[in-house]
Amino acid sequence: MNPLQQHCLNVTRRHFLRDCGVGLGKIALAGLLTESLAGRVLGGGTAPHPLTPRQPHFPGTAKRVIHLFMAGAPSQLELFDHKPELARLEGKPLPPSVIGGQRYAFIRPDAAVLGPRFKFGRHGQSGAELSEVLPHLSQVVDELCLIRSVHTDQFNHAPAQMLFNTGFAQPGRPCLGSWALYGLGAETQNLPAFVVMSTGSGLSGGSALWSSGFLPTLYTGIRFRNQGPPILDVNSPAGVDAQLQRQTLDVVAALNQRRLAADGDPEITTRLAAYEMAFQLQTSAPELMDLKSESAETLALYGCDPDKPSFARACLLARRMIERGVRFVNLYHEGWDAHSDVAGNVKSNAAITDRASAALVIDLKRRGLLDDTLVIWGGEFGRTPMVESNPALGRSQGRDHHPQAYSVWMAGGGIKAGLTYGATDDLGFHVVEDPVHIHDLQATILHCLGFDHERLTFHHSGRDYRLTDVHGSVVKAILA
Repeated sequence: MNPLQQHCLNVTRRHFLRDCGVGLGKIALAGLLTESLAGRVLGGGTAPHPLTPRQPHFPGTAKRVIHLFMAGAPSQLELFDHKPELARLEGKPLPPSVIGGQRYAFIRPDAAVLGPRFKFGRHGQSGAELSEVLPHLSQVVDELCLIRSVHTDQFNHAPAQMLFNTGFAQPGRPCLGSWALYGLGAETQNLPAFVVMSTGSGLSGGSALWSSGFLPTLYTGIRFRNQGPPILDVNSPAGVDAQLQRQTLDVVAALNQRRLAADGDPEITTRLAAYEMAFQLQTSAPELMDLKSESAETLALYGCDPDKPSFARACLLARRMIERGVRFVNLYHEGWDAHSDVAGNVKSNAAITDRASAALVIDLKRRGLLDDTLVIWGGEFGRTPMVESNPALGRSQGRDHHPQAYSVWMAGGGIKAGLTYGATDDLGFHVVEDPVHIHDLQATILHCLGFDHERLTFHHSGRDYRLTDVHGSVVKAILA
Protein backbone atom coordinates (compact mmCIF):
# COMPACT_ATOMS: atom_id res chain seq x y z
CA MET A 1 0.00 0.00 0.00
CA ASN A 2 1.45 3.38 -0.99
CA PRO A 3 1.51 6.36 1.44
CA LEU A 4 -1.38 8.12 -0.35
CA GLN A 5 -3.65 5.10 0.06
CA GLN A 6 -2.70 4.79 3.76
CA HIS A 7 -3.41 8.51 4.27
CA CYS A 8 -6.87 8.17 2.72
CA LEU A 9 -7.74 5.27 5.03
CA ASN A 10 -6.81 7.40 8.03
CA VAL A 11 -9.16 10.25 7.02
CA THR A 12 -12.49 9.84 8.79
CA ARG A 13 -15.77 11.62 8.17
CA ARG A 14 -15.11 13.65 11.34
CA HIS A 15 -11.74 14.80 9.94
CA PHE A 16 -13.43 15.77 6.66
CA LEU A 17 -16.16 17.83 8.31
CA ARG A 18 -13.69 19.42 10.72
CA ASP A 19 -11.31 20.44 7.92
CA CYS A 20 -14.14 21.85 5.79
CA GLY A 21 -14.64 24.33 8.62
CA VAL A 22 -18.21 25.37 7.84
CA GLY A 23 -19.72 22.17 6.50
CA LEU A 24 -20.46 20.87 3.05
CA GLY A 25 -23.07 23.46 2.17
CA LYS A 26 -20.87 26.53 2.60
CA ILE A 27 -17.40 25.65 1.47
CA ALA A 28 -15.22 28.31 -0.03
CA LEU A 29 -16.28 28.32 -3.67
CA ALA A 30 -20.03 28.32 -3.04
CA GLY A 31 -19.79 32.09 -2.78
CA LEU A 32 -18.83 32.22 -6.44
CA LEU A 33 -22.51 32.10 -7.30
CA THR A 34 -23.27 35.48 -5.76
CA GLU A 35 -20.01 37.32 -5.10
CA SER A 36 -18.09 39.39 -7.57
CA LEU A 37 -14.72 38.28 -8.82
CA ALA A 38 -13.11 41.17 -7.00
CA GLY A 39 -13.92 39.60 -3.65
CA ARG A 40 -12.87 36.06 -4.41
CA VAL A 41 -9.96 34.32 -2.72
CA LEU A 42 -8.47 30.88 -3.16
CA GLY A 43 -7.11 28.38 -0.69
CA GLY A 44 -8.79 29.99 2.27
CA GLY A 45 -6.09 32.66 2.32
CA THR A 46 -5.94 36.30 1.32
CA ALA A 47 -4.50 35.95 -2.19
CA PRO A 48 -6.85 37.44 -4.80
CA HIS A 49 -8.42 35.20 -7.40
CA PRO A 50 -6.19 35.15 -10.52
CA LEU A 51 -9.06 36.55 -12.61
CA THR A 52 -9.86 39.43 -10.27
CA PRO A 53 -10.13 42.62 -12.39
CA ARG A 54 -6.87 44.55 -12.28
CA GLN A 55 -5.72 47.99 -13.32
CA PRO A 56 -3.35 48.23 -16.31
CA HIS A 57 -0.16 50.29 -16.34
CA PHE A 58 -2.09 53.37 -17.47
CA PRO A 59 -5.69 54.14 -18.44
CA GLY A 60 -6.38 52.18 -21.62
CA THR A 61 -8.69 53.23 -24.43
CA ALA A 62 -9.96 49.66 -24.90
CA LYS A 63 -11.49 47.35 -22.31
CA ARG A 64 -12.06 44.40 -24.60
CA VAL A 65 -11.02 43.00 -27.99
CA ILE A 66 -12.78 41.23 -30.85
CA HIS A 67 -10.17 39.74 -33.18
CA LEU A 68 -11.48 38.63 -36.58
CA PHE A 69 -8.60 36.51 -37.85
CA MET A 70 -8.76 35.66 -41.54
CA ALA A 71 -6.75 32.42 -41.64
CA GLY A 72 -5.17 31.45 -44.93
CA ALA A 73 -4.17 35.04 -45.77
CA PRO A 74 -6.56 37.22 -47.81
CA SER A 75 -5.18 38.82 -50.94
CA GLN A 76 -4.59 42.47 -50.13
CA LEU A 77 -4.26 43.13 -53.87
CA GLU A 78 -7.89 42.15 -54.41
CA LEU A 79 -9.23 43.85 -51.27
CA PHE A 80 -7.34 46.83 -49.87
CA ASP A 81 -4.20 47.72 -51.83
CA HIS A 82 -5.02 48.77 -55.40
CA LYS A 83 -2.08 48.47 -57.82
CA PRO A 84 -3.01 49.52 -61.38
CA GLU A 85 0.61 49.00 -62.43
CA LEU A 86 0.12 45.26 -62.05
CA ALA A 87 -2.59 45.33 -64.71
CA ARG A 88 -0.18 47.03 -67.11
CA LEU A 89 2.54 44.46 -66.45
CA GLU A 90 0.28 41.39 -66.39
CA GLY A 91 1.93 38.39 -68.03
CA LYS A 92 5.45 39.78 -67.65
CA PRO A 93 7.98 38.82 -64.93
CA LEU A 94 8.94 41.26 -62.23
CA PRO A 95 12.46 42.70 -62.44
CA PRO A 96 14.97 40.61 -60.40
CA SER A 97 15.91 43.79 -58.52
CA VAL A 98 12.41 43.87 -57.04
CA ILE A 99 12.34 40.24 -55.96
CA GLY A 100 15.87 40.15 -54.56
CA GLY A 101 16.64 36.84 -52.88
CA GLN A 102 13.02 36.02 -51.96
CA ARG A 103 12.06 32.37 -52.46
CA TYR A 104 8.53 31.03 -52.66
CA ALA A 105 6.91 27.72 -51.84
CA PHE A 106 4.95 27.19 -55.05
CA ILE A 107 6.13 29.67 -57.69
CA ARG A 108 9.40 30.65 -59.27
CA PRO A 109 10.72 34.19 -58.65
CA ASP A 110 10.31 34.90 -62.37
CA ALA A 111 6.60 34.03 -62.37
CA ALA A 112 4.47 36.39 -64.42
CA VAL A 113 2.62 39.32 -62.88
CA LEU A 114 -1.11 38.95 -62.20
CA GLY A 115 -3.15 42.14 -62.27
CA PRO A 116 -5.94 43.00 -59.78
CA ARG A 117 -9.05 40.89 -60.37
CA PHE A 118 -11.54 43.53 -59.17
CA LYS A 119 -12.27 47.23 -59.53
CA PHE A 120 -11.56 49.65 -56.70
CA GLY A 121 -13.27 52.84 -55.63
CA ARG A 122 -12.88 55.59 -53.06
CA HIS A 123 -15.38 55.80 -50.22
CA GLY A 124 -16.40 57.98 -47.30
CA GLN A 125 -15.05 61.35 -46.29
CA SER A 126 -11.64 59.74 -45.85
CA GLY A 127 -11.56 58.65 -49.50
CA ALA A 128 -10.16 55.25 -48.60
CA GLU A 129 -9.82 52.96 -51.59
CA LEU A 130 -11.49 49.55 -51.31
CA SER A 131 -12.38 46.72 -53.64
CA GLU A 132 -15.82 46.33 -55.18
CA VAL A 133 -16.22 43.00 -53.32
CA LEU A 134 -16.43 44.96 -50.02
CA PRO A 135 -19.63 47.01 -50.49
CA HIS A 136 -20.63 46.84 -46.81
CA LEU A 137 -17.21 47.66 -45.40
CA SER A 138 -17.06 50.60 -47.82
CA GLN A 139 -20.06 52.10 -46.00
CA VAL A 140 -18.19 52.17 -42.65
CA VAL A 141 -14.74 53.01 -43.98
CA ASP A 142 -14.64 56.25 -41.99
CA GLU A 143 -14.70 54.15 -38.79
CA LEU A 144 -11.67 52.10 -39.86
CA CYS A 145 -7.94 52.48 -39.72
CA LEU A 146 -6.58 50.66 -42.76
CA ILE A 147 -2.93 49.65 -42.39
CA ARG A 148 -1.37 48.77 -45.74
CA SER A 149 2.20 48.29 -44.56
CA VAL A 150 2.08 45.21 -42.33
CA HIS A 151 4.90 42.70 -42.73
CA THR A 152 5.91 39.46 -41.07
CA ASP A 153 8.92 37.15 -40.73
CA GLN A 154 7.07 33.96 -41.65
CA PHE A 155 5.87 32.66 -45.02
CA ASN A 156 4.18 29.38 -44.02
CA HIS A 157 0.71 29.32 -42.49
CA ALA A 158 1.21 27.66 -39.11
CA PRO A 159 4.27 29.64 -37.98
CA ALA A 160 2.84 32.89 -39.38
CA GLN A 161 -0.49 32.34 -37.59
CA MET A 162 1.36 31.60 -34.35
CA LEU A 163 3.56 34.69 -34.76
CA PHE A 164 0.50 36.93 -35.17
CA ASN A 165 -1.39 35.38 -32.27
CA THR A 166 1.44 34.60 -29.82
CA GLY A 167 4.42 36.71 -30.89
CA PHE A 168 6.48 33.58 -31.62
CA ALA A 169 6.55 31.20 -34.60
CA GLN A 170 6.57 27.98 -32.56
CA PRO A 171 4.02 26.53 -30.11
CA GLY A 172 4.36 27.15 -26.39
CA ARG A 173 3.92 30.90 -25.98
CA PRO A 174 0.84 32.65 -24.53
CA CYS A 175 -1.51 34.15 -27.08
CA LEU A 176 -2.69 37.75 -27.19
CA GLY A 177 -5.98 36.89 -25.46
CA SER A 178 -4.15 35.12 -22.64
CA TRP A 179 -1.87 38.11 -22.09
CA ALA A 180 -4.90 40.42 -22.00
CA LEU A 181 -6.60 38.20 -19.42
CA TYR A 182 -3.39 37.88 -17.39
CA GLY A 183 -3.00 41.65 -17.33
CA LEU A 184 -6.61 42.78 -16.86
CA GLY A 185 -8.42 39.88 -15.23
CA ALA A 186 -12.08 39.16 -15.92
CA GLU A 187 -15.32 41.08 -15.63
CA THR A 188 -17.71 38.18 -16.19
CA GLN A 189 -18.76 35.61 -13.60
CA ASN A 190 -20.82 33.23 -15.68
CA LEU A 191 -19.03 33.12 -19.05
CA PRO A 192 -15.39 32.48 -19.95
CA ALA A 193 -13.45 35.73 -20.17
CA PHE A 194 -11.64 34.55 -23.33
CA VAL A 195 -13.75 32.81 -25.99
CA VAL A 196 -12.68 31.29 -29.30
CA MET A 197 -14.95 30.58 -32.28
CA SER A 198 -14.13 29.46 -35.80
CA THR A 199 -15.84 29.17 -39.16
CA GLY A 200 -14.39 27.54 -42.23
CA SER A 201 -12.23 24.55 -43.00
CA GLY A 202 -9.46 24.35 -40.39
CA LEU A 203 -6.53 26.19 -38.82
CA SER A 204 -2.91 25.44 -39.63
CA GLY A 205 -1.76 26.73 -36.23
CA GLY A 206 -4.37 24.73 -34.31
CA SER A 207 -5.05 25.27 -30.64
CA ALA A 208 -1.63 26.87 -30.15
CA LEU A 209 -3.28 30.05 -31.45
CA TRP A 210 -5.38 30.43 -28.29
CA SER A 211 -3.13 28.63 -25.82
CA SER A 212 -1.94 30.22 -22.58
CA GLY A 213 1.50 28.71 -23.21
CA PHE A 214 3.59 28.90 -20.04
CA LEU A 215 0.98 31.06 -18.29
CA PRO A 216 -1.39 29.11 -16.02
CA THR A 217 -4.02 27.33 -18.13
CA LEU A 218 -6.67 29.45 -16.43
CA TYR A 219 -5.84 32.03 -19.12
CA THR A 220 -6.41 29.69 -22.09
CA GLY A 221 -9.14 30.54 -24.60
CA ILE A 222 -12.31 28.46 -24.37
CA ARG A 223 -13.46 27.05 -27.72
CA PHE A 224 -17.17 27.42 -28.48
CA ARG A 225 -18.72 25.11 -31.05
CA ASN A 226 -20.75 26.40 -33.99
CA GLN A 227 -23.87 24.38 -33.31
CA GLY A 228 -25.50 22.41 -30.53
CA PRO A 229 -24.27 23.01 -26.98
CA PRO A 230 -21.40 25.54 -27.26
CA ILE A 231 -19.24 23.34 -25.04
CA LEU A 232 -19.49 19.55 -25.00
CA ASP A 233 -21.07 17.99 -21.91
CA VAL A 234 -22.13 21.36 -20.51
CA ASN A 235 -25.58 19.92 -19.83
CA SER A 236 -26.10 17.63 -16.83
CA PRO A 237 -26.86 13.96 -17.53
CA ALA A 238 -30.37 12.65 -17.00
CA GLY A 239 -31.29 12.33 -13.33
CA VAL A 240 -28.85 14.98 -12.09
CA ASP A 241 -30.64 18.13 -11.01
CA ALA A 242 -29.12 21.50 -10.10
CA GLN A 243 -29.07 20.74 -6.37
CA LEU A 244 -27.20 17.46 -6.78
CA GLN A 245 -24.82 19.12 -9.25
CA ARG A 246 -24.13 21.92 -6.75
CA GLN A 247 -23.52 19.51 -3.89
CA THR A 248 -21.18 17.40 -6.01
CA LEU A 249 -19.15 20.41 -7.09
CA ASP A 250 -18.93 21.64 -3.49
CA VAL A 251 -17.44 18.35 -2.35
CA VAL A 252 -14.97 18.28 -5.24
CA ALA A 253 -14.07 21.92 -4.59
CA ALA A 254 -13.37 21.20 -0.92
CA LEU A 255 -10.95 18.46 -1.86
CA ASN A 256 -9.26 20.66 -4.45
CA GLN A 257 -9.00 23.49 -1.91
CA ARG A 258 -7.14 21.24 0.51
CA ARG A 259 -4.75 20.14 -2.20
CA LEU A 260 -4.21 23.74 -3.31
CA ALA A 261 -3.41 24.80 0.27
CA ALA A 262 -0.92 21.95 0.54
CA ASP A 263 0.76 22.20 -2.86
CA GLY A 264 0.14 25.72 -4.16
CA ASP A 265 -0.08 24.33 -7.71
CA PRO A 266 -1.67 27.02 -9.96
CA GLU A 267 -3.21 24.31 -12.11
CA ILE A 268 -5.47 23.43 -9.18
CA THR A 269 -6.75 26.99 -9.40
CA THR A 270 -7.55 26.32 -13.05
CA ARG A 271 -9.43 23.16 -12.09
CA LEU A 272 -11.44 24.97 -9.41
CA ALA A 273 -12.39 27.74 -11.83
CA ALA A 274 -13.21 25.26 -14.61
CA TYR A 275 -15.64 23.27 -12.46
CA GLU A 276 -17.36 26.41 -11.27
CA MET A 277 -17.51 27.94 -14.75
CA ALA A 278 -19.02 24.73 -16.13
CA PHE A 279 -21.77 25.00 -13.53
CA GLN A 280 -22.42 28.63 -14.42
CA LEU A 281 -22.43 27.84 -18.15
CA GLN A 282 -25.36 25.49 -17.75
CA THR A 283 -27.47 28.61 -17.33
CA SER A 284 -25.52 31.32 -19.14
CA ALA A 285 -24.53 29.48 -22.32
CA PRO A 286 -28.08 28.67 -23.55
CA GLU A 287 -29.12 32.28 -22.93
CA LEU A 288 -26.08 33.59 -24.79
CA MET A 289 -26.55 31.35 -27.80
CA ASP A 290 -30.29 32.00 -28.14
CA LEU A 291 -30.57 34.81 -30.68
CA LYS A 292 -34.35 34.99 -30.62
CA SER A 293 -34.12 38.05 -28.38
CA GLU A 294 -32.35 39.96 -31.17
CA SER A 295 -34.54 42.17 -33.35
CA ALA A 296 -35.31 41.31 -36.95
CA GLU A 297 -33.46 44.50 -37.94
CA THR A 298 -30.29 43.38 -36.13
CA LEU A 299 -30.40 39.90 -37.66
CA ALA A 300 -30.84 41.47 -41.09
CA LEU A 301 -27.96 43.88 -40.45
CA TYR A 302 -25.58 40.97 -39.91
CA GLY A 303 -27.23 38.76 -42.53
CA CYS A 304 -27.69 36.18 -39.81
CA ASP A 305 -29.97 33.15 -39.67
CA PRO A 306 -30.10 32.54 -35.91
CA ASP A 307 -30.47 28.79 -36.37
CA LYS A 308 -27.60 28.22 -38.79
CA PRO A 309 -23.85 28.34 -38.03
CA SER A 310 -22.13 31.12 -39.97
CA PHE A 311 -19.56 33.87 -39.74
CA ALA A 312 -22.44 36.34 -39.36
CA ARG A 313 -23.87 34.42 -36.41
CA ALA A 314 -20.42 34.28 -34.81
CA CYS A 315 -19.98 38.06 -35.18
CA LEU A 316 -23.35 38.67 -33.54
CA LEU A 317 -22.43 36.26 -30.74
CA ALA A 318 -19.14 38.14 -30.29
CA ARG A 319 -21.09 41.35 -29.69
CA ARG A 320 -23.38 39.57 -27.21
CA MET A 321 -20.34 38.17 -25.40
CA ILE A 322 -18.61 41.48 -24.87
CA GLU A 323 -21.92 42.94 -23.65
CA ARG A 324 -21.87 40.22 -20.98
CA GLY A 325 -18.34 40.99 -19.87
CA VAL A 326 -16.21 38.70 -22.03
CA ARG A 327 -12.78 40.30 -22.29
CA PHE A 328 -11.40 38.80 -25.51
CA VAL A 329 -13.10 37.08 -28.45
CA ASN A 330 -11.12 35.34 -31.19
CA LEU A 331 -13.16 34.61 -34.31
CA TYR A 332 -11.18 32.60 -36.85
CA HIS A 333 -12.48 32.38 -40.40
CA GLU A 334 -10.49 29.90 -42.48
CA GLY A 335 -10.41 29.48 -46.24
CA TRP A 336 -8.47 32.43 -47.69
CA ASP A 337 -5.52 30.39 -49.03
CA ALA A 338 -5.87 31.30 -52.72
CA HIS A 339 -3.19 29.26 -54.50
CA SER A 340 -5.66 28.88 -57.36
CA ASP A 341 -8.49 31.11 -58.64
CA VAL A 342 -7.72 34.03 -56.38
CA ALA A 343 -10.69 35.94 -57.80
CA GLY A 344 -13.15 33.17 -56.90
CA ASN A 345 -11.60 32.69 -53.47
CA VAL A 346 -11.73 36.38 -52.55
CA LYS A 347 -15.22 36.87 -53.94
CA SER A 348 -16.56 33.87 -52.01
CA ASN A 349 -14.93 34.74 -48.68
CA ALA A 350 -15.78 38.44 -48.99
CA ALA A 351 -19.41 37.46 -49.50
CA ILE A 352 -19.22 35.51 -46.23
CA THR A 353 -17.37 38.09 -44.12
CA ASP A 354 -17.93 41.60 -45.52
CA ARG A 355 -21.49 42.22 -44.37
CA ALA A 356 -21.08 40.83 -40.87
CA SER A 357 -17.71 42.56 -40.27
CA ALA A 358 -19.23 45.92 -41.19
CA ALA A 359 -22.37 45.13 -39.17
CA LEU A 360 -20.25 44.43 -36.10
CA VAL A 361 -18.69 47.90 -36.34
CA ILE A 362 -22.10 49.53 -36.86
CA ASP A 363 -23.74 47.58 -34.06
CA LEU A 364 -20.97 48.28 -31.55
CA LYS A 365 -21.06 51.99 -32.35
CA ARG A 366 -24.80 52.42 -32.01
CA ARG A 367 -24.73 50.59 -28.67
CA GLY A 368 -21.95 52.84 -27.36
CA LEU A 369 -19.45 49.96 -27.26
CA LEU A 370 -17.09 50.81 -30.11
CA ASP A 371 -15.18 53.49 -28.21
CA ASP A 372 -13.80 50.96 -25.74
CA THR A 373 -13.92 47.78 -27.87
CA LEU A 374 -10.99 47.18 -30.22
CA VAL A 375 -11.86 45.30 -33.43
CA ILE A 376 -9.05 43.78 -35.51
CA TRP A 377 -9.39 42.21 -39.00
CA GLY A 378 -6.58 40.53 -40.93
CA GLY A 379 -4.64 37.37 -41.73
CA GLU A 380 -1.15 35.98 -41.23
CA PHE A 381 0.52 37.40 -44.39
CA GLY A 382 -0.34 38.64 -47.87
CA ARG A 383 -0.36 37.27 -51.41
CA THR A 384 2.17 37.71 -54.20
CA PRO A 385 1.84 40.15 -57.10
CA MET A 386 2.90 37.20 -59.29
CA VAL A 387 0.56 34.47 -60.48
CA GLU A 388 0.61 30.88 -59.28
CA SER A 389 -0.18 28.38 -62.02
CA ASN A 390 0.74 24.72 -61.67
CA PRO A 391 -1.04 22.23 -63.99
CA ALA A 392 0.38 19.30 -62.03
CA LEU A 393 -1.41 20.53 -58.90
CA GLY A 394 -4.45 21.76 -60.80
CA ARG A 395 -3.72 25.39 -59.94
CA SER A 396 -4.16 28.48 -62.09
CA GLN A 397 -4.74 32.20 -61.59
CA GLY A 398 -3.75 32.03 -57.93
CA ARG A 399 -1.29 33.88 -55.69
CA ASP A 400 1.42 32.46 -53.41
CA HIS A 401 2.31 33.49 -49.83
CA HIS A 402 3.79 36.97 -49.47
CA PRO A 403 5.25 38.02 -46.09
CA GLN A 404 6.80 41.33 -47.22
CA ALA A 405 3.61 43.40 -47.31
CA TYR A 406 -0.09 43.08 -46.60
CA SER A 407 -3.09 44.88 -45.10
CA VAL A 408 -4.95 44.82 -41.77
CA TRP A 409 -7.74 47.05 -40.51
CA MET A 410 -8.63 48.05 -36.97
CA ALA A 411 -11.54 50.00 -35.49
CA GLY A 412 -12.63 51.46 -32.16
CA GLY A 413 -10.81 51.13 -28.85
CA GLY A 414 -8.68 54.24 -29.24
CA ILE A 415 -7.62 53.71 -32.87
CA LYS A 416 -7.80 56.71 -35.22
CA ALA A 417 -10.83 56.40 -37.50
CA GLY A 418 -10.81 57.22 -41.22
CA LEU A 419 -7.06 56.76 -41.57
CA THR A 420 -5.12 54.88 -44.24
CA TYR A 421 -1.65 54.24 -42.88
CA GLY A 422 1.47 53.02 -44.65
CA ALA A 423 2.07 52.22 -48.30
CA THR A 424 3.65 49.67 -50.59
CA ASP A 425 5.46 50.21 -53.89
CA ASP A 426 3.66 50.36 -57.23
CA LEU A 427 3.80 46.58 -57.50
CA GLY A 428 2.56 45.86 -53.98
CA PHE A 429 5.75 43.95 -53.29
CA HIS A 430 7.64 45.97 -50.65
CA VAL A 431 6.58 48.38 -47.91
CA VAL A 432 7.88 51.84 -48.79
CA GLU A 433 6.17 53.97 -46.13
CA ASP A 434 5.59 53.45 -42.39
CA PRO A 435 6.32 49.72 -42.03
CA VAL A 436 4.39 47.90 -39.29
CA HIS A 437 5.81 44.59 -38.08
CA ILE A 438 3.60 42.03 -36.33
CA HIS A 439 5.30 42.88 -33.02
CA ASP A 440 4.47 46.55 -33.61
CA LEU A 441 0.80 45.64 -34.02
CA GLN A 442 0.91 43.60 -30.81
CA ALA A 443 2.60 46.43 -28.91
CA THR A 444 -0.12 48.81 -30.15
CA ILE A 445 -2.95 46.47 -29.15
CA LEU A 446 -1.51 46.14 -25.65
CA HIS A 447 -1.09 49.92 -25.49
CA CYS A 448 -4.80 50.35 -26.26
CA LEU A 449 -5.53 47.98 -23.35
CA GLY A 450 -3.37 50.15 -21.08
CA PHE A 451 -0.12 48.18 -21.06
CA ASP A 452 3.48 48.97 -21.78
CA HIS A 453 4.36 45.88 -23.81
CA GLU A 454 7.87 45.87 -22.37
CA ARG A 455 6.55 45.73 -18.78
CA LEU A 456 3.77 43.16 -19.18
CA THR A 457 5.95 40.13 -18.48
CA PHE A 458 5.88 36.67 -16.94
CA HIS A 459 8.90 34.97 -15.40
CA HIS A 460 9.50 31.56 -16.94
CA SER A 461 12.56 29.33 -17.29
CA GLY A 462 14.90 31.87 -15.80
CA ARG A 463 13.86 35.03 -17.63
CA ASP A 464 10.97 37.44 -18.12
CA TYR A 465 8.94 36.83 -21.26
CA ARG A 466 6.57 39.18 -23.03
CA LEU A 467 4.21 39.00 -26.01
CA THR A 468 6.50 41.02 -28.27
CA ASP A 469 9.62 39.01 -27.31
CA VAL A 470 12.45 41.61 -27.56
CA HIS A 471 10.92 43.64 -30.40
CA GLY A 472 8.06 45.97 -31.17
CA SER A 473 7.15 49.64 -30.99
CA VAL A 474 3.74 51.23 -30.51
CA VAL A 475 2.44 52.70 -33.78
CA LYS A 476 1.54 56.06 -32.27
CA ALA A 477 0.35 57.57 -35.55
CA ILE A 478 -2.73 55.32 -35.63
CA LEU A 479 -3.82 56.18 -32.07
CA ALA A 480 -6.74 58.58 -31.69
